[in-house]
Amino acid sequence: MAYATTNPFTNETIKTFPNATNEEVKAALNTANDAFLAWRETNFETRGKILQKAADLLRKDADEYAKLLTLEMGKLFAEAKAEVELSAKILEYYVRNAEELLKPEKLPVLDPAEGDAVLVCDPLGIILAIEPWNFPYYQIARILAPQLSAGNVLILKHASNVPQSAAAFEKLMLDAGLPKGCFTNLYATREQIEMIINDPRVHGVALTGSEAAGAVVAAQAGSALKKSTMELGGADAFVVLKDADLEKTVKWAVFGRHWNGGQVCVSSKRMIIVDEVYDKFLELYRKGVAELVAGDPFDANTTLAPLSSQTAVVDIKANIAKAIEHGAKAEEVGPPVPTKGAFVQPTILTEVGEDNPARYWEFFGPVSMLFRAKDEEDAIRIANDSPFGLGGSVFTQDTKRGAEVAAKISTGMVFVNHPTKVEADLPFGGVRRSGYGRELLGLGLKEFVNHKLIDVVDIDAHF
Repeated sequence: MAYATTNPFTNETIKTFPNATNEEVKAALNTANDAFLAWRETNFETRGKILQKAADLLRKDADEYAKLLTLEMGKLFAEAKAEVELSAKILEYYVRNAEELLKPEKLPVLDPAEGDAVLVCDPLGIILAIEPWNFPYYQIARILAPQLSAGNVLILKHASNVPQSAAAFEKLMLDAGLPKGCFTNLYATREQIEMIINDPRVHGVALTGSEAAGAVVAAQAGSALKKSTMELGGADAFVVLKDADLEKTVKWAVFGRHWNGGQVCVSSKRMIIVDEVYDKFLELYRKGVAELVAGDPFDANTTLAPLSSQTAVVDIKANIAKAIEHGAKAEEVGPPVPTKGAFVQPTILTEVGEDNPARYWEFFGPVSMLFRAKDEEDAIRIANDSPFGLGGSVFTQDTKRGAEVAAKISTGMVFVNHPTKVEADLPFGGVRRSGYGRELLGLGLKEFVNHKLIDVVDIDAHF
């Protein structure tokens, strides 16, 4: 596994990094365990001051942090700055709320003889975080902030194409005053990941990534009897009902499919439109996609970023070809994208039949699948006809009806009249092949704690 910064816009490899040695991994585990023994005793005020300092530093040097995201994975600079701010907000959420969310809970016991029962949340120890490249800081922040707040410590194995972003976040936390060993970035190999999971001082694994990676790591964690959370792929449905405001809906559809170059697990990958408005939606959507401007992600006029790598380009083009082989109709939209850089021409796939395997794939890039639904009930059926279950959306002018339809869509998150809301104070997670567990809020805070019962019983013994 080669760790390297390769600019997706220029295809230039800027810097490479050696894999960690086994000795470095062992040393990191030792340091992390020593750090945990002290960190678990650190009070909430001290933890919060460090997280707040990190948030302040992110904002102070937002442009520099954002430039690194654009350089390493091709994110539009404006979107990179938004990611920096979102990461700061996540840190602040736990500064303000962690102590209250983790306070001991007095249990309403049925019988006074059961005693004075209290549930407390104890930290477990070292947590391994395996994170993807598409949101290099945000992915770290949403696991780091809750786990440090809970008293755990982290070892990070980031994606191999964002090594400088990983190192920058480690330095950020040290600069904020976090003790050495509480958050460690490792350029680990796949073999070393299993070695880390099997270490008895490691008590959990949090992975955000592909189905394939999740299946491997979940199996390794299960074999080691370690708790895991998996945030995997998605093929989110974008359901358009007959009364939707099509002008607004199409704008959200274009954004929902193409932000971050279409490389978002919760982007709107399957447009499901009821028959009465399908043709008009397609006409407007085609026009909206054609207005996207592909180019230099540092240029403020660019609205369509390159993909993260040339490998990603090859993969998505191969999947488009396979979809066509199985009967789909593919339409390339808009002016030609640059020939240099990791670009893919925006593509609309229609007539993706029930027997076409592409119907159940996740296209990680500017590829839209459009489905014509007979009616609202059929739209719900198509939305739920997926191995994934991460997010989704419903568009209608009747918001009450929209919420009723949303309740019938089987995913971890559904939004009415918005493609998705990735926020510091909203939970994130899915079902089925999209994984299990939740991140953010109190849900993410308590994924890796010991929910310990302390019961004070003071009654006479009877024999």
